[in-house]
Amino acid sequence: MAPLSRSTVPPASGETVRVALLLPLSGPNAGLGQAMLNAAQLAVFTFADKSFELLVHDTKGTPGAATAAASAAIGDGAAMILGPLLSASTRAVGAIARAANVPVVAFSSDRSVAGGGTYTMGFLPSAEIRRIVAYARSKGVRRFAALAPDNIYGETVVSALENAVAANAGTISRVQFYDPNTTDFTFAVRALANYGARRQALLAQRKELEGREDEVSRRALKRLEKFQTIGDLPFDALLLADGGKRLQAIAALLPFYDIDPAKVRMLGTGQWDTPGLGAEPALVGGWFAAPSPAARTDFEATYRETYGRASPRLATLAYDATALAAVLAQAEKGANFSAAAITVPSGFWGRDGIFRFLPGGLAERGLAVMKVGRRGPEVISRAQETFQATIN
Repeated sequence: MAPLSRSTVPPASGETVRVALLLPLSGPNAGLGQAMLNAAQLAVFTFADKSFELLVHDTKGTPGAATAAASAAIGDGAAMILGPLLSASTRAVGAIARAANVPVVAFSSDRSVAGGGTYTMGFLPSAEIRRIVAYARSKGVRRFAALAPDNIYGETVVSALENAVAANAGTISRVQFYDPNTTDFTFAVRALANYGARRQALLAQRKELEGREDEVSRRALKRLEKFQTIGDLPFDALLLADGGKRLQAIAALLPFYDIDPAKVRMLGTGQWDTPGLGAEPALVGGWFAAPSPAARTDFEATYRETYGRASPRLATLAYDATALAAVLAQAEKGANFSAAAITVPSGFWGRDGIFRFLPGGLAERGLAVMKVGRRGPEVISRAQETFQATIN
C-alpha cells in the first residue's frame, strides 16, 4: 500500500505542477465548499513541495459554472482536476477533461459519473450496504426490510440491499418508500409495521377473552393490556436509508407503531456517520458501515485548531484527494497522473482509512461496522487495512 506521505524526491523536471480544485465557493453549498478548500490547503501544507500549485475555481454549484471553471483550469495548465462536488457538475467537467486527457478526481458519490478518466472519491451507498448486510448475516440476521425515501438515493439503496441480501442468502420481506419532502412519516411507518392488521388482531383477541370467565383467560387478557399489537413482524433487521432530521423523526415513530428496536436490529447507511445519533433511543444499538473514525481523528483535531471550528464530514475527501495529487506530483521521474498511477492495486492510506480507485473509476474503501451508542459510535467490526494485490 502506498501511504499518502511526503516524498523526499522532487519532480525530475523541477517545473511547476498545477492541479485544479473545483468547489462550490458560492451558492447554497458555499459553506461546505469553503470547508473542503480549507482541508485541501491543509493537505498542501503537509504533503506538497514548492513546485506544486493548487488552482482554485468556484463552480457556484452549477454545471455551467463548473464547465467554465474546468476550461479555465485546463487552459492554465492543470494536469489534474480535483472536484467538483455535485454529480451534475462532475458529469459536465468530465467531458471537457476527457477531451484534454486530464484526469478528474471528483467528490461525488454518484457511481454513474465514474469512468473515462473520472474517478469518484465519494462514499458509495452500495459498498456500505454490502458491508453491513454481510456483517448482519454473520450475526444470524436473515430477514431484512427497508424504509427509504422515494427518490434516486432511496432507489439506489434498495437496489443495493436487494443485491447484497441475495448474495448473502437472506430474504427481503418488506420495502416501504416515503415522500422525502413530507414532515409526517406516520403513513409509511404504519404501513411498514402492518400496524392496522396487527392492532385489529389484538383487539379481536381481547374481545374474545373478555367473554370468558376462566382464570387462564383473565390472565391472558391482563397480559395483553401491555401490548399495542399482536403478531410478529416478518423481518429481523430494518434498513433506514436516511439521515439528519428525517431519520430522527422516523426513528421516533417506530416504537409507537410497535416496531421494537429491542427485537428488530436497525441498520443504516453512511448518512448515519454523524455526531449525536445516539440522542434518539430507537437508534441506539443500530449498526452502520463507515470508514473507521480513528483514521480521521488527527485531521479533525488539526482542522479545529487551524480554523476554530469542526470540520464537516466530507472535508476529508478534499484532504485525501489533494494529498494524493501532491504525492503523485512527486513521482521519481516527474509528476505521474496516469491511470496506472491513480489505480495502483495496493491503494492508498488516507484520513478515511484505506482506499483505491478501481479501473472503472469507483473508489473502493475499507469500511468498519459501527454500533450507535448514546455517547457516540463504537467500532464492532474493524475495517480492513490492506487490499488484495490485484483488482478484478
